[in-house]
Amino acid sequence: MTGRVFGHPRRHYRVTDSTNSRARELAAAGAPDGTVVTADEQLAGRGRQGRTWSAPAGRALLCSTVIRDPPRLLPLAAGVAVAEVAAELTALPMLVKWPNDVLLDGRKVAGILVEGRPQQHWAVLGIGLNVALAPEDFPPELHDTAATLALAPEAVEPTLTALLRSLERWVGAGPDDVLAAVRARDALRGRPVRWAHGEGTAAGLDGEGRLLVDTAAGRQALDAGEVHLRPDVSAG
Repeated sequence: MTGRVFGHPRRHYRVTDSTNSRARELAAAGAPDGTVVTADEQLAGRGRQGRTWSAPAGRALLCSTVIRDPPRLLPLAAGVAVAEVAAELTALPMLVKWPNDVLLDGRKVAGILVEGRPQQHWAVLGIGLNVALAPEDFPPELHDTAATLALAPEAVEPTLTALLRSLERWVGAGPDDVLAAVRARDALRGRPVRWAHGEGTAAGLDGEGRLLVDTAAGRQALDAGEVHLRPDVSAG
């Protein structure tokens, strides 16, 4: 599918439980491709592995987009789009941590959550980007792992506009272009990682977008799940 346009229609909430929940309801009811749900504040925002995603009102970009006939590499395409916009706004290097986080100086500045119904050919793409948070806005347990673009609250809406245009390009891009862009921003390649069933050294992505890991038993390809940088290894 080409020629996607994101942001029309748009439904905005001052406060909601989760933009992904609202977008899922709209998608199930037949909302068109590109429908966007935004919020100033979420009370029950979701991240991967059932985690919550929260931020002070008006300081984070919180949006979910309905994607009809989603591309196979949607999480990676979204990661590239977010990293591209964040880098342009700050002139700082942004990396993509497989499968769907964006990192600044090794800390998470944005998270991406894709949910949907493949049998009905739609997905909801949820993005949380810390646009205007201050360091003291993060709870103590996130001080060492979360990052912010450190922009003004007034930057949230222009950031959304830029992100939607970037998503249009990257969600509509071919797999080879998406993979090349992720490889150029790969936060894991060459670094020791661990996951639920093992550990090894990240060795890039294969042609299917799977993470390659070199282990004591040989090279493995991970197609889902959560990967962590080994905490006992410095960024070096």
